[in-house]
Amino acid sequence: MTDPRRAFLIVIDSVGIGGAPDADQFFNGDVPDTGANTLGHIAQACAAGQAEEGRSGPLNIPTLNAMGAGAAIRLATGLDLGWPAPSGAYAAATEVSMGKDTPSGHWELAGVPVPWDWTTFPDTQPAFPENITKRICELAGTDGILANSHASGTQVIDDFGDEHIRTGWPICYTSVDSVLQIAAHEEEYGLDRLLTLCEDLAPMLHEMKVGRVIARPFKGTSGAYQRTVNRHDYAIAPPDRTLCDYVHAAGRSVQAIGKIGDIFSMRGIDEVRKGADVTLMDHLSDLVNDAPDGGFVFANFVEFDSQFGHRRDVSGYARHLEWFDAALADILPRLREGDLLIVTADHGNDPTWIGGDHTRERVPVLIHGAGRRDLGHIAFTDVAASVADHLGVPYEGHGRSFL
Repeated sequence: MTDPRRAFLIVIDSVGIGGAPDADQFFNGDVPDTGANTLGHIAQACAAGQAEEGRSGPLNIPTLNAMGAGAAIRLATGLDLGWPAPSGAYAAATEVSMGKDTPSGHWELAGVPVPWDWTTFPDTQPAFPENITKRICELAGTDGILANSHASGTQVIDDFGDEHIRTGWPICYTSVDSVLQIAAHEEEYGLDRLLTLCEDLAPMLHEMKVGRVIARPFKGTSGAYQRTVNRHDYAIAPPDRTLCDYVHAAGRSVQAIGKIGDIFSMRGIDEVRKGADVTLMDHLSDLVNDAPDGGFVFANFVEFDSQFGHRRDVSGYARHLEWFDAALADILPRLREGDLLIVTADHGNDPTWIGGDHTRERVPVLIHGAGRRDLGHIAFTDVAASVADHLGVPYEGHGRSFL
């Protein structure tokens, strides 16, 4: 008989809480990430009346507060926001992988620290070496590429969208993360053509230890280009068995929401559900009702990062936190007895910080279904060990259970 207990692991992408002990080794431009605090600084900006676009007043996240968000910030940095004492179990988690990127954070939360240094591209123009540019041109059937630099994903389509449509050349850009992103118009260039280009390019980049090749389709006309939800990440495969693999090997259901399937190369995953964050929340709500006994649901809500963190939009980030909090308040009472739900993050992206890249931070680990406890400082990998422990599946990965 299958153990009826289920587990839900929810990554609110980039919602860090500051305090990473090695933040001085990570930079936005020439400025180290020391002192960055995504959630703490958003809360302070709201309290100071500096996040009034589309919302107003202090940050209103009572559900996350009750789960221990404020207490986790105090653990990470000592910052006391005056939020009420939590009623759930909470911790502050520290990453050991030498990256502040999506694969590093997610893999480590799933029990696999990254054993290598990622390859990144210099903030120069051109950013990509000639052999990569040549390969892109061969695969795309073009005489060149556009951008070839560090760039904002929204700004780069504004800057190069018209030329892209005129020439057919793909827009290729990167960031401080180990990534090569290719933007192309879904209709003028073709979505399938873009996805094929990225898929065929990915093995070369993975061999170089570049973490992801990302297809970034967009639509619209000059002056009004918009990225679509058909993004696809072609990520290097994890170097060892992850939590998904262990749960799947035990014969349990593994449901992925958002870009989890891409991050883990669909390994150990039975089904993936995609869409914008509002749609993803509907998927999560459905799975709270329908996920089978013993099942594992792994979700990522990316728009905190992609829409608000990178754009340094404090008000937008605060609005999205408040939306998520209200949706979570609807979900928690519908969990079954014995369910475990963990809300955490993969890195920071402080919208009050300089630059437009991720920030190296500790992350909150907020737990529903484990009583009221201060779990102190933990490792990212402890999350994987704890989920496996709760589900009662064999686990030989890193970390130890806090349950």
